[in-house]
Amino acid sequence: MRFSRISSIASLGVISALALSACGGGTGSSGGQADASAIITADSVEPQHPLVPTDTNENGGGVVVENIFNGLISYDENGKVENDLAESIDSTDQQNWTIKIKKDKKFTNGEPVTAKSFVDSWNFGAAAKNAQASSSFFSPIEGYDAVSAEGATEDKMSGLKVVDDTTFTVKLSSPESDFGQRLGYTAYAPLPESAFKDIKAFGENPVGYGPYKMAKQGAWQHNTQIDLVKNDDYDGPEKAKNGGITFKLYQNPDTAYQDLLANNLDVLQQIPATDLGTYKDDLPDRNLDKPYAGIQTIAIPEYLKNWSGEAGKLRRQALSKAIDRDEITKVILNNTRKPATDLTAPVLEGYKDDLQNSDNTKFNKDEAKKLWDEAEKIQPYDKSEKFTIGYNADAGGHKKWVDAVTNQLKNNLGIEAEGKSYATFKELRTETTAGKLTGAVRSGWLADYPSMYNFMGPIFTKGADSNDSRYDNPEFEATLSEGLKAKDQSEAHKKFQEADSMLLEDLPAIPLWYQQANVGWSENVQNVKSSWNGTPMYYNVEKTS
Repeated sequence: MRFSRISSIASLGVISALALSACGGGTGSSGGQADASAIITADSVEPQHPLVPTDTNENGGGVVVENIFNGLISYDENGKVENDLAESIDSTDQQNWTIKIKKDKKFTNGEPVTAKSFVDSWNFGAAAKNAQASSSFFSPIEGYDAVSAEGATEDKMSGLKVVDDTTFTVKLSSPESDFGQRLGYTAYAPLPESAFKDIKAFGENPVGYGPYKMAKQGAWQHNTQIDLVKNDDYDGPEKAKNGGITFKLYQNPDTAYQDLLANNLDVLQQIPATDLGTYKDDLPDRNLDKPYAGIQTIAIPEYLKNWSGEAGKLRRQALSKAIDRDEITKVILNNTRKPATDLTAPVLEGYKDDLQNSDNTKFNKDEAKKLWDEAEKIQPYDKSEKFTIGYNADAGGHKKWVDAVTNQLKNNLGIEAEGKSYATFKELRTETTAGKLTGAVRSGWLADYPSMYNFMGPIFTKGADSNDSRYDNPEFEATLSEGLKAKDQSEAHKKFQEADSMLLEDLPAIPLWYQQANVGWSENVQNVKSSWNGTPMYYNVEKTS
């Protein structure tokens, strides 16, 4: 694998990114004649927020948004960057960037896509008054602090300048080596001018530039389904091979799986945990099992009494050592996951499985109890605060593994522990985002772009939108920053590994296992593949009956 600076080849209109090493996925051919106009069906859950790219940072809305809104670049199956709306992305110093977009592109409402479309969208996403969930993705841009601070009156970042209809410049506060690589994440997608007239209404019926568009006004039937149709005017690297996608919004993952078995659902993006032992027999030649850039963790808010300060850190270390990941991934998850030894993912360049402090992820019952007792000497555990792990019941089949983890904690530490079920992912994320959790929460990460930094910056830096534990460590953030400023691959990886090691000591989130895409599909479709980040490549799916 090779890391190339964006500027080294950007003048050719191509951007080089990290190549991911992963097992290949299946294609699932039914052998029939494909119908390019046929609608495929896929599963999802009710999105947490309106379908606005800068306000979507969870999978329920993300899987829809990423099929409607494409931006400067796209990522292929293995995470390699391909230009989409970008003509070129240039920088000689990794701090000052010149971005040129392709001419004559249009949003699905007919508005032209211009340089101003990007600048306006990014400024909107960053401004505090708009309270967008992905605002921190704009934090590297000069002037972000002035627009993002509470009570800020400024709403335009000084680092963004429109040069002409197809050119804009970006000045970062300091050099960041992977900035150009991030620009395929949906937060960086452009928005039409009409979006800013009523962003709430826009989120119900969004308009973008991508392989799909909303089927009609009211295509989002809340808690039921979201209907997308092919955008015939899109001519980027993700041009659809089907007529559209109907996302069915399930309340129960088992229902989705039964629909798949009955051919009433075409693509299931993740087999429920309860069926991981049988799905390959249930779906012969219609399944794949592929590692991707994702991790499952448990975040423990440091605003909870039992989990603050030095005692809280020792207790988190104790919990981590009290979990037998090998047993759970083998018995509960049927070897479809790999026990985690850090907080990134093995498919990323720079990953290392024997970092300093990685021993905190190894099962050791005696050491776990010793750490717990040390914490007791500093601050006795308040037993009125029962230890719970919050999880959503509408997708993924998380109950089974949550129960296994809490049983191990009870047996190995002698504490009261149990799962806390939330009916929907939206409810879980709403309470988590608001900082109102009363216990731990199922967290984890699905990469936005292929970089180790993406597994740390948006999750563990102070004020980050996905910082569920409210972790705050200036030394950690300084080390991350050094990695971004690194001038070569090895230096960047070394700094990111150091930052990862700090997380393994403090454990604001306890790493459980690295994710794998366990996708299934019906007898009615073919050419089903999973992308570098585990999401099915819906645009590539063909319907045959």
